[in-house]
Amino acid sequence: MMHGGGESDSAIVAEKPTNAAERSAAEPGEPRAEAEGNAGQQSTRRTPSRASVTQALERIRGTARERKKERFTALLHHINPDLLEEGFFALKEHAAAGIDGLTWRDYEQDLERNLENLHARILRGAYQPPPSRRVYIPEPDGRQRPLAVAAFEDKIVQRATAALLNAIYEEDFLGFSYGFRPGRGAHDAMDALLVGIGSRKVNHILDADIRSFSTP
Repeated sequence: MMHGGGESDSAIVAEKPTNAAERSAAEPGEPRAEAEGNAGQQSTRRTPSRASVTQALERIRGTARERKKERFTALLHHINPDLLEEGFFALKEHAAAGIDGLTWRDYEQDLERNLENLHARILRGAYQPPPSRRVYIPEPDGRQRPLAVAAFEDKIVQRATAALLNAIYEEDFLGFSYGFRPGRGAHDAMDALLVGIGSRKVNHILDADIRSFSTP
C-alpha cells in the first residue's frame, strides 16, 4: 500500500486484473495526438500549469506501468485546478452550449475564480452535473440521431477525469486496440490492417457492427 499527502501518486491497494496477452512491441513508441481545442489561446498560467499536469500524469502512468497487479483507489486529489484548467483549454471555443447556456468565452471571463470554485465543489462532494441538453442530428436516410450536450462545467470535469483515467488504463491496452483511445482512430486501425494483410497469410476477415445500438 502506498501512503502520502497531495504529492503522492495515489493510494494503491488490492488486486488489479491484468491483460494476459503480451503487449505489442510497437505500443510504447506510438505518438499521442495533442488535445483539440484552443491551443493558440493561452492564459498566463497556461505554461506552468501544463508542466505540472504533465508531470503528475507521468507519475501516475509510471506507477500504473510498474505495479500492474494493484489498483488505484484514491485519485480525487489529482483533480486539481491545474488539471481542470487543462480540461478547459482542451475544449473547443465554439462548441455548443449545454442546458446552462454557458460558453467557452463566458467561462474564460473569470477563469481562475471559476476553476477554483469548481474545484472546491468537487472536493467537498457538492458538485452535481446538470442534465445534458438533447439535440437531434439529421441523418442522410432521414432519421435523426440523438446527441447529448453536456453543461460547460461538466465538459471540463469530464476532460480532467478522462485525462486521469487515460494515464492509468492506457498502460493496460494492447497495441492492436484502437477504439476511443487518445491519438488513435479508424484510419490508424485501417493502416494496421493493411500492414497485417500485406505481411502475412490471411484466410478470413470479420467485419462486425451493432446497428442503431442505443439504450431506452
